[in-house]
Amino acid sequence: MLAIFSKSLVDPPKELNCPALHSSGSGSGSGNNKPKFPEDIVKIFQQSYSQNAPLSLGFGNSAFLAYSPSKLLQLHHQRTFCGMDNMYCIFLGNLSNLSTLIKQYGLGKSTNEAMFVMEAYRTLRDRGPYPAHQVLMDLEGCFGFVIFDKNAGTVFTAKGADQRIQLFWGIAADGSVVISDNKDVIKASCAKSFAPFPSGCMYHSEMGLTSFEHPKNKLKAMPRIDSEGAMCGSNFRVDVTSKKASMPRVGSEVHWAFSGPQA
Repeated sequence: MLAIFSKSLVDPPKELNCPALHSSGSGSGSGNNKPKFPEDIVKIFQQSYSQNAPLSLGFGNSAFLAYSPSKLLQLHHQRTFCGMDNMYCIFLGNLSNLSTLIKQYGLGKSTNEAMFVMEAYRTLRDRGPYPAHQVLMDLEGCFGFVIFDKNAGTVFTAKGADQRIQLFWGIAADGSVVISDNKDVIKASCAKSFAPFPSGCMYHSEMGLTSFEHPKNKLKAMPRIDSEGAMCGSNFRVDVTSKKASMPRVGSEVHWAFSGPQA
């Protein structure tokens, strides 16, 4: 899967940028060693899945989504896509308690994982009955997903603790954010300005990156060096020594309860 969001939509942690590239300027390095522009990244993805033509959706210069069903039988390799009411979701993996969640939310029996997380997102966005981290903690199984809410102009991404799900994010040449489950695609697209999306964490484009497993703790950027000894985009870990200031939830504008500073 591939998702690209313009920097007007998503402002990722600055530590995701490669320090060397940032200090030397975006034009440094050879063509193979610097981030690509979105149109080139789309070509890289399409070439990687040329034998299994991916479904793709473009939203002008704001966003691009692409998805190719997995041919592997293991549930953690499953990919599903859903779009409704100008909301779009790509879901990776599976939820072992999906049937229980469907009953809890009063959804139809044919609801799949992508449809469920989008309905959960809609519930939180519109009514906010409980914090987002509580909803994600209720999900059992291995999962990662990306939701693009076109009407609201927001992006929501999360990844569970199960390491069988791989999800990466990086920075394109124009500052756009690139998200993919294909490491080769993300490396070819973002050069050294990428990192694994942190497990047990969620990112909302209005409130930033936070841990849903440890919502009271801040996240800390950890410098990352690849096998070639080069500095890359940082990993993020829960800082057990640093707590967020407690902030009360009031009003519809904070239904998502993403209080506290970004990572």
